[in-house]
Amino acid sequence: METTLLVSHNDITAEKVDIIVNAANRTLLGGGGVDGAIHRVGGPDILAACKVIRQERGDLPTGQAVATTAGKLQAKYVIHTVGPIWTGKDIPAMKGLLADCYRNSLSLADNLRVESIAFPNISTGVYRFPKELAAEVAIRAIKRYLNQFSSQIKEVRFVCFDAENHEIYQKLFSQG
Repeated sequence: METTLLVSHNDITAEKVDIIVNAANRTLLGGGGVDGAIHRVGGPDILAACKVIRQERGDLPTGQAVATTAGKLQAKYVIHTVGPIWTGKDIPAMKGLLADCYRNSLSLADNLRVESIAFPNISTGVYRFPKELAAEVAIRAIKRYLNQFSSQIKEVRFVCFDAENHEIYQKLFSQG
């Protein structure tokens, strides 16, 4: 089955997909940026589910992913993943951790047997990952996952909140 990759300039909380991915922090207790928006719009059920996961597992390691209810969002689930904080050091490891966010989220989505997923621009906000490099890592990781594994996911959306990320993704998509 062919998976369609799309890019949009939108607020991820408004997306009509099966799964919305949250660029969470290690504590899973909400924060700023996309994390704060998802918790605000999705309501208290998301935080309650995150607290249960936190009691069972503690902090979520960078690159890992967990799923919760989507609360009041239009999605069925929210996948929370923790992106790396950019330091400018050990760039291959940083790229690997960011790629893990996308791969582990897709794997979890496949386990949940869904058909559509929307990703924010993980780590490019307060975590300061360079936007173009992050987009390249994201696209490569998703294409590699879809080529390696049998997936029922029909649609992957890259949802860009800011114009700069949207332009970067459009440019990368036009280059193939």
